[in-house]
Amino acid sequence: MLKFILLRARFQHHFFFIRIEMKLTTFAAITFMVFIFAALAAGCRSQAKKRNSKNRISYNYDVRPILSDKCFACHGPDKNKQEAGLRLDIEANAKAPLRETKGAYAIVPGKPEASELIKRITSADPAYQMPTPESHLGVLNEKEIGILTRWIAQGAPYEKHWAFIAPKKAALPDIGNKEWARNEIDYFVAEKMEAHQLQPNAAADKDMLLKRVSLDLTGLLPDLQMQQAFETDNSNTAYEKAVDRLLTSPQFGEKMARHWLDISRYADSYGYQDDDIRTQWPYRDWVIHAFNSNMPYDQFITWQLAGDLLPDAGKEQLLATAFLRNHKITEEGGVIPEEYRVEYAIDKVKTFSKGILAMTAECAQCHDHKYDPISQKDYYKLFAFFNNSKEQGLEGLVNSGPAKTPILTLTTDDTQNLLRFINRKDTARINVSVMGELDTLRTTYVLNRGVYDQHGEPVTAGALQNVMRFDTTRYSKNRLGLAQWTVNKQNPLTARVFVNQLWEQLFGKGIVKTVGDFGMQGNLPTHPELLDWLAVDFMEHGWDMKQLVRKMVLSATYRQSSKIDPKALEKDPDNVYYARTSRIRLPAEGIRDVVLGSCGLLNKTIGGPSVKPYQPKGLWEAATSGRGALTSYSQDSDSDLYRRGIYTFIKLTVPPPSMIIFDASNRDQCEVSRLTTNTPLQALIMMNDPTVLEASRVFAESLSEKDAQAAITTAFKSILCRKPGSREMDVLNSYYDDQLKLFGANRAIAEQTIATGEYPHHGNPAGIAKTAALMRVINMIYNMEETIVKV
Repeated sequence: MLKFILLRARFQHHFFFIRIEMKLTTFAAITFMVFIFAALAAGCRSQAKKRNSKNRISYNYDVRPILSDKCFACHGPDKNKQEAGLRLDIEANAKAPLRETKGAYAIVPGKPEASELIKRITSADPAYQMPTPESHLGVLNEKEIGILTRWIAQGAPYEKHWAFIAPKKAALPDIGNKEWARNEIDYFVAEKMEAHQLQPNAAADKDMLLKRVSLDLTGLLPDLQMQQAFETDNSNTAYEKAVDRLLTSPQFGEKMARHWLDISRYADSYGYQDDDIRTQWPYRDWVIHAFNSNMPYDQFITWQLAGDLLPDAGKEQLLATAFLRNHKITEEGGVIPEEYRVEYAIDKVKTFSKGILAMTAECAQCHDHKYDPISQKDYYKLFAFFNNSKEQGLEGLVNSGPAKTPILTLTTDDTQNLLRFINRKDTARINVSVMGELDTLRTTYVLNRGVYDQHGEPVTAGALQNVMRFDTTRYSKNRLGLAQWTVNKQNPLTARVFVNQLWEQLFGKGIVKTVGDFGMQGNLPTHPELLDWLAVDFMEHGWDMKQLVRKMVLSATYRQSSKIDPKALEKDPDNVYYARTSRIRLPAEGIRDVVLGSCGLLNKTIGGPSVKPYQPKGLWEAATSGRGALTSYSQDSDSDLYRRGIYTFIKLTVPPPSMIIFDASNRDQCEVSRLTTNTPLQALIMMNDPTVLEASRVFAESLSEKDAQAAITTAFKSILCRKPGSREMDVLNSYYDDQLKLFGANRAIAEQTIATGEYPHHGNPAGIAKTAALMRVINMIYNMEETIVKV
């Protein structure tokens, strides 16, 4: 009996724990199932949200581009061109009763079938159809009609233009390939790649990566010593160390200045008919100095717009305002001074709005902007900031001086003590055209049809109100107030625009492809969250330009190879999603610098007056009025022949021919992005230009003591920054042997070949055939496509 009781107790004990375990197991199972269902539900909601987001029509990204292309010309901001009193760019107007069609509405939210807009764009009746045949805007295609129909069906919600909304830092997106990302840039890029089923390229080879980043940060190739040091540095931070060395190089400022001089339309002459000499070059020295010293971008902009108005402004702040005085200036008799004074102010408005804000404000000079919310009155309120300058429309005829009022005079004491970055060549005083305000306010008027003497309504200074309100309690109504408004962190354009310009310089195209137009007719950003993240981060780091450059070049996106995968090319032919690095031809100045730098001829002196290198004879003489100091071209000599391209003398009416052929700006107006063309003339320059031939000769002479194989390898590695392949060496050796036989049989041809350029000859005169043959081989290397392309 006792045994039975004990057995029953033991059984009950075990059964109790089994029941407990079963209860716990059941509870866990239920909990687990609840968790699974919750996760599935959340996933479903997330997927549904993504589908809804994908199906949701965006006014900014889907609708506005269609309306801007097809409708705004007649139903947009320009009140003088509005047909039937209809404006489609303003929501209240677009959804109001139509003035000329009783009981009808252009847009009926949620009811596309009742919306006159849909009826008109789908009609085949020429008398009823929109756009009208007479407008020559073309009918909408099925996709465009579908977008507008769905948008109205979804309620036709309007949005403020994306570029007029202050940027915000979005959270980094969740990506699958986290191991690839090196910094925040890569998360946004990877998200787009994954959405389009693209994979990033492998990292570029070390030699190509060093060449790329050296060209991007200094505009020069890495020398053989730097190549060797980078190649043998196997540490994880080898690339970062190379980037930091390049950022501290004095050549960094020269490379960065090239783009800014395009924006500021820097030139060495006045332009117009007589096109006499001017001395604005100290401004160029200041720009280089500002980039090298890593001046914060907000200060960089403020000094250039209003350095003269700062409290206790010194000569450096005054010099910076030459930015606004680099425009063309007439010295012709018979002109109307007031007409040209107004023309100079108009140029300032364009340079400010295009170069710093990426807005096409100049389109509102004669009438309201047809696409952007900039009225003609808005334009002249902006014009008023620049209308109170002391400068005159005509200060004097030709030979009246290399600077015009207001003038900053720089003495030897100034450049030896205060402005030591200015590289003066002599002790003469230097005069620079700068800004200065009148003592009394000049009245500004809306100019009817943009004509200088057709005064309309008077206006006072004010910035573009649709970009950001100009708060007169915070900002004075002068250029300093405008500068403060411009660099306010709530201004939605300034940081975005500079980030986009810099991105184009490094990646070949902007996140917004239309670098100078963030308005309605401009392209939409391909990576809007990335652009905004970088803009906010730029401002959060004190507008630190070097930090921004470093962020971009350290990204995995930047480090990718430029090798092309056929499948990826088919999906993304324009490399919009950055699944590879784009091959980018060097700018005109960069090509000159690569040639001179690789052969050892380059004069690396920073700053100073512009120089006149080799140029075909007779160009200036054939295009001169016969008056002034620039009637004929006086070529420089000695080391001045080998200065960097940024220092080449730019005469506005006859810009440097070899640089113009390679798409350099002619600097007659603000230019934010250069075209890239491909013409036979470019090949002729590389084959026949005296600079390229002289570089080939000097390089050959410096290598003539080496054996041919070593000399060719050294030249190849110096120019292309990599070792030649066996097939490439076979071609080069074969060409060298052919040329050596030719010159060995005819010394006169060899002498004629190397008789190029003014640089003194070096090397063994007895080895002239070898030198001439090496020169031809080096010239062939200079003519390889890879030489003038960033890969």
